Amino acid sequence: MASLSSCHMLWYLGLAAASGVVVTDYVDSPTGVMTEQSDGSGEFVEVTLAPLVRVADPSMVSRAEKLHASASSKCFIARSVNFPVRHNPTTEVSA
Repeated sequence: MASLSSCHMLWYLGLAAASGVVVTDYVDSPTGVMTEQSDGSGEFVEVTLAPLVRVADPSMVSRAEKLHASASSKCFIARSVNFPVRHNPTTEVSA
């Protein structure tokens, strides 16, 4: 989960900078669903990223929210796993 979260964050921050979105804070609290087999092995069947992004100005909120889809489609780790990686982002304006 940490690798998925980090990959998404790096793509997101790069896309934000290129789009003129000033991110002042980024924190993610990912969660995952795992199944366990009778032999003790297991695998993830779903991961949900929940980034909290703070931006510098209210005019940036809409652009900031849309960038998650692009970051998700570009993250090589998310593109490589065999389970869904969902997103539940929150965007706030810095005080």
